[in-house]
Amino acid sequence: MGGWFKITLWKRVMLGLALGIIVGLGLHYGLGVDTAQPIGDTWFKPFGDIFINLVKMLVVPLIFFTLVSGVTAMGDPSKLGSLGGRAIALYLGTTLVAVTLGLAIGTIVKPGEGYDVSQVSPDAVAEQQQKLEAAGASKGLGERLIEIIPTNPAAALAQGETLQIIFFAIMFGVGCLMAGDRGKPLIDIMDSAADVMMKITHIVMETAPFGVFALMAWVMAGQGFSVLTVLGKMVFALYLACGLHMLLTYGGIVKFVLRLPLVRFFRGITDAQAVAFSTSSSSATLPVTITCAEDNLGVSKSVAGSVLPLGATINMDGTALYQGLIALFAAQAFGIPLDIGDYFLVAITATLVSIGTAGIPSVSLFLATTTLGVIGCTGEQTVIILAILFPFDRLLDMMRTVTNITGDAAVASTVAKWEGELDEEVFRRVPTV
Repeated sequence: MGGWFKITLWKRVMLGLALGIIVGLGLHYGLGVDTAQPIGDTWFKPFGDIFINLVKMLVVPLIFFTLVSGVTAMGDPSKLGSLGGRAIALYLGTTLVAVTLGLAIGTIVKPGEGYDVSQVSPDAVAEQQQKLEAAGASKGLGERLIEIIPTNPAAALAQGETLQIIFFAIMFGVGCLMAGDRGKPLIDIMDSAADVMMKITHIVMETAPFGVFALMAWVMAGQGFSVLTVLGKMVFALYLACGLHMLLTYGGIVKFVLRLPLVRFFRGITDAQAVAFSTSSSSATLPVTITCAEDNLGVSKSVAGSVLPLGATINMDGTALYQGLIALFAAQAFGIPLDIGDYFLVAITATLVSIGTAGIPSVSLFLATTTLGVIGCTGEQTVIILAILFPFDRLLDMMRTVTNITGDAAVASTVAKWEGELDEEVFRRVPTV
């Protein structure tokens, strides 16, 4: 086992990812989907779920302790406003760029052109109608703002309400600073707890190669490449748009704004990208993203502990990009004409809808009800689009999540650079995890 641990973690994670795909495809095409699916559900999915649960176990305490520790490390509460304002402005800016890019790629690739919507079975439509009703209508901006403030912080922590936890942790940290000398013992406890959580994160990350292997084997055993024959143009459009967004938008920020090596940036977050791709959850990937940002990119604890949890909640570039593609897919499939005004409304709506999206698999698909309403889709047409996309959404969600966490890391690096909290020597060296 000594040789195994000598291999850099990101290489082990990528090895697990590749082997999982190979094993899953081998089962799918070697034994057939009817045999491969139960094998995947029985022998691979439980181990993948164990890994996801291990990572989710870290999310709430990690957000709370690292955010409180990060706020208190600033020393001056006024600095929090500068840091938070810059982070939010960057997140909103990149999200708007993402949805614009998604609309551009969708216009060129035309993923919904010629798609026969009549092939959707009545059962699939009925199933999605039930899920849509269960999900409920999209909440307005006012409701979302009200829900940010927890009436019961203990309940927010217990239920994993990320935005509420962030709000309370910031208030708690500011309170510790305002308490002066009497708050110092509590600050020391929070710092110690944050360090302990990071050590636990390192332990859990050693299981990542096996968890990623199990998850990929399960997904590919059940789906194979069938998604490409059904929604090939949609998959191509999304992966192309996300790839370009990561390379051009985030890469441009790192290369030309920060003037730092682009290859080092992407190598530094490879672990987080691999976990994001396999779990399809920004929240579940958060502990790994924080570790990569601090250990590989040189982002200070105060910035990583505040900007990244915020990003895992409000920075959903992949989701916004996908909303634009869904709107074009529906318009092209149903023959709904769109003008420049419609494109503008879709871009704004997709940006706003994506903010605060729960960082869990496939939730963004149901948010499309709002975006589709903007272009004039009826309720029945909306349900049909969801019925078409839902069975294959996992493969699409994987890439969306990779995009989201890459954006989190890029923004955290940028804010750290502007705040004088980025260790460029660490950023430029070979990644340690």
